Amino acid sequence: MRSHLLNDTTAERYRRTVTEGVERVAAKLATTERPFTGVTVDALSPRIDKIDLDKPLHDTAAVLDELEDVYLRDAIYFHHPRYLAHLNCPVVIPAVLGEAVLSAVNSSLDTWDQSAGGTLIERKLIDWTSERIGFGPSADGVFTSGGSQSNLQALLLAREEAKTDSTAKLRIFASEVSHFSVKKSAKLLGLDQDAVVSIPVDGDKRMQTMALARELERCRNDGLVPMAVVATSGTTDFGSIDPLPEIAELCAQYDTWMHVDAAYGCGLLVSRKRRDLLNGIERADSVTVDYHKSFFQPVSSSAVLVRDGDTLRHATYHAEYLNPRRMVTERIPNQVDKSLQTTRRFDALKLWMTLRTMGADGIGQLFDEVCDLAEEGWKLLAADPRYDVVVQPQLSTLVYRYIPEAVTDPAEIDRANLYARKALFASGDAVVAGTKVGGRHYLKFTLLNPETTAEDIAAVLDLIAGHAEQYLGESLDRVAS
Repeated sequence: MRSHLLNDTTAERYRRTVTEGVERVAAKLATTERPFTGVTVDALSPRIDKIDLDKPLHDTAAVLDELEDVYLRDAIYFHHPRYLAHLNCPVVIPAVLGEAVLSAVNSSLDTWDQSAGGTLIERKLIDWTSERIGFGPSADGVFTSGGSQSNLQALLLAREEAKTDSTAKLRIFASEVSHFSVKKSAKLLGLDQDAVVSIPVDGDKRMQTMALARELERCRNDGLVPMAVVATSGTTDFGSIDPLPEIAELCAQYDTWMHVDAAYGCGLLVSRKRRDLLNGIERADSVTVDYHKSFFQPVSSSAVLVRDGDTLRHATYHAEYLNPRRMVTERIPNQVDKSLQTTRRFDALKLWMTLRTMGADGIGQLFDEVCDLAEEGWKLLAADPRYDVVVQPQLSTLVYRYIPEAVTDPAEIDRANLYARKALFASGDAVVAGTKVGGRHYLKFTLLNPETTAEDIAAVLDLIAGHAEQYLGESLDRVAS
């Protein structure tokens, strides 16, 4: 069994094995014609259930054959131009190379004596991102598993910085279309059920700052403490960007922590065309970025950044076996001192490899391309009488609804849109997402693939209309019979 351990004596076996796996995946990518096969849970589950994990195959080729049957064949492939559903991006090759390196070396980024150069690379990338945000020399941060963890840590810091003797008095303000992790974080932080105050949005799905001002004033008048305002730069459903400069002014007026959830919109940090959409972000106390959304990185690659690095002390705990206090005076850089995680992958390497190969402008160009595509898609939807589109995109998301000419019942239209999405998924021809707007069912394109074209969008809209019309025709037939 030692022959399976990766070390100096098995380096050649490692090379052969990984090459074989890479060749299988490359062949699959090269021949994938649809984003999904349409396999059902009932069809796939028995294949996996019948595998006896206590009876290994002992042969990599056989394992890869089996993997083809239970995973590779039916995986949902984000690189396909008609995968248009969630915030999943196709990944760039330098980042995939970084993934291979970091998995093999297997550094753990919690302490210097487990990562050495990895620690310094991560810190360099945190400094680089902080500079892109516009933070000063006191800024700091750490890589995380994703936007939810980044938001949780930011709100933990905000809670600890709040001036109150009772957590029951704390309030968080976020728009009604902010990410669900805000409310989840409040619960995890032990705050009251009504701690998150939902602020209405305008017609463009951006936080209404006048409403925010009223709620902040009401909070103060009621003897409560405004712990944080969460401004979103790229809402999950609409890609909308809250008015950051105005929110920053209100946070300063009410002495409130300003957190910017830019998990999606962080791609604007490297955009040469749209960077001004993030104006005001430099005034935030903390920022969430998800490189695995708009920097075209493999999952996971995220970070939380803070304007004042000293606030990260609220996440610091010292263990004698790991990061004793004396290491601080010895200036030994232990990333666990600022992280919610202990053992942590060297995910920063993927971004490092990408920047050193493509450069920031290369990433920004790709993100600008998908934002340009969304603008084209919006024009298609706005001109198509079959569809109602909600807002003109700021980033790369389109929310729309099929509106049949002969049907006026909103509930029936809901069912037609739900059916169309499910039927499209089952066909495997394309994958789109869904959401609710005003209590009604809508469909969603999340455009993060520069290979997707306006022709792809038009074709998928035709497919959706066809499925919806089929449902409505069958529905009318059922009523008639």
